[in-house]
Amino acid sequence: MSPEEVVRALVRRWYVLLLALALTAVGAYHELKPPLTYRSSAVVVLKPPVTDNQPNQFANLQPPLAVVSHAVVEQLQSPSGAAQLRAAGVTGAYRLLPRNSGTSVTPAYLIPSLQVQADEPDPARADATVRTIIAAYTRQVDVLQDAQHIAAASRMSVDLLVPPNAVQVTGTKSRALAGVALAGLVGGTLCALWTDRLLGRRTAGRTRRLPWRRTPTTAPAPAPPVPAPR
Repeated sequence: MSPEEVVRALVRRWYVLLLALALTAVGAYHELKPPLTYRSSAVVVLKPPVTDNQPNQFANLQPPLAVVSHAVVEQLQSPSGAAQLRAAGVTGAYRLLPRNSGTSVTPAYLIPSLQVQADEPDPARADATVRTIIAAYTRQVDVLQDAQHIAAASRMSVDLLVPPNAVQVTGTKSRALAGVALAGLVGGTLCALWTDRLLGRRTAGRTRRLPWRRTPTTAPAPAPPVPAPR
């Protein structure tokens, strides 16, 4: 389609553009006044048992502990673990982030520490959700050790390094508005062109299905009478 045809199609389907403008305005209003969201974050660490050689548990954070912690995280992120957290009262969005000691390209989870995040509309509720997830994580570690019949003196334990602290989630409104405007412009234009093409095809199809009609011809007018010679 030439630019002139595109402009004509947009003018013909102005009501589609008007609807897209209304939806864009609603999206812009939502971005200008987003619902309040608070994100609570805490950090826990899986510690080894106290031994005579390593009385300081934090000095003995070996990579195998990180493997155990990652296995517990995978269990909590499985469908059964998610159902367990929902049953415990976790209703909002949450994240379990093992601390990465490598890079974004080659991650290495060698430190048995875990960051727990939860998003809720209320800061107190966000902190309570994080505590609920930490309690579920601790229970799962205990269940894993119970299954292996680990003695009490040789058990791993979970320690809270950073307590839950909720902060309000704020974004960049200018970027959000630019994204909404771009989506409305592109989406409205494409919908208008698609509507114009669809209606044009339907009109052409109805025209082809009309029965052929012969154009009536008018009979020639009779010639005036010739006067008789005198």
